[in-house]
Amino acid sequence: MKSTVQKMLVLVGWACAFAATAQNFPAKPVKLVVPLTAGSGADIAGRIVAKTLSDIWKQPVVIENRPGAGGLVGTGVVAQAPADGYTLMVQSASYSANPALYKKLPYDVNKGLVDLGLIGMTPYVMVTAANGPYASIKELIAAAKAKPGDVAFASAGLGSSTHLAAEYFNQITGIQMLHIPFQGSPQAIQDTMAGRTSYYMAPLDASIGHVKGGRIKALGVTTSMRAEAANEVATLAEQGLNGFDLSLWFGLWGPPDMPAALAQQINADLNRALASPEVVEAFSKGGIRIKAMGTAEFAGFVKDEAAKFVRIARDAKLEPQ
Repeated sequence: MKSTVQKMLVLVGWACAFAATAQNFPAKPVKLVVPLTAGSGADIAGRIVAKTLSDIWKQPVVIENRPGAGGLVGTGVVAQAPADGYTLMVQSASYSANPALYKKLPYDVNKGLVDLGLIGMTPYVMVTAANGPYASIKELIAAAKAKPGDVAFASAGLGSSTHLAAEYFNQITGIQMLHIPFQGSPQAIQDTMAGRTSYYMAPLDASIGHVKGGRIKALGVTTSMRAEAANEVATLAEQGLNGFDLSLWFGLWGPPDMPAALAQQINADLNRALASPEVVEAFSKGGIRIKAMGTAEFAGFVKDEAAKFVRIARDAKLEPQ
């Protein structure tokens, strides 16, 4: 009996300590690791949110880019960080896509990092060189079918969501193409802009400036409805790919074993930041749709997305590395 009471007192003590941690958080600067290059979709969204979180928390929120291996390098850094909330991660759908193509991960998508909240969703926009040979997706498909496995497409990295989104397009259209992975969206966009790769499934927020400026051509967006920020760009579904509907998304994660009270507070503060006029305006211009979620809903969403990417990789006959 005494032992049971002692255990209960210990648990109560831990709960009080966790609650106190959440109430006092943050007492110093917070680091947001972005495991992708500067200028990537997640980086752009993360910097917008970081500014408003800094105002809410009255502490600096500093972005640290740690790219490599489709996001695994930076994710590994966060996976090993203390669970005190001072090292967090902003990542894209690649967090759920990586397990489909990597045998070894620095985290378990089902029980690894703590899912803190959804930041926003945006279409992939299929871009090609402005002065290139492809005026439509039909022309690109015809060229790829004429030379199976020879025509190249770009991605932001092996196992990234931009890679699997492209593989999904290739699978749906029945084409075989050569995959050229880069270290992030900026490099993939530049290579496609120069005409060295046929297309790239780019995050809309990372490519909208190039599209609006005429430096790159948009062949279509991947969502079922057109993006308000680029309403002139038709959907792939409108162009004959009936039912094609794929969204890119960005989220916030914390290290494993983060106290539940702290995770709930960070989620509440994130959703407060997303509701601010500054973030709403900036996201609207970049084509990012805000969809706030609680921690449990976001955790379920992350798992469902991981299962979807596994199906895409399996159907495309892609072997995990």
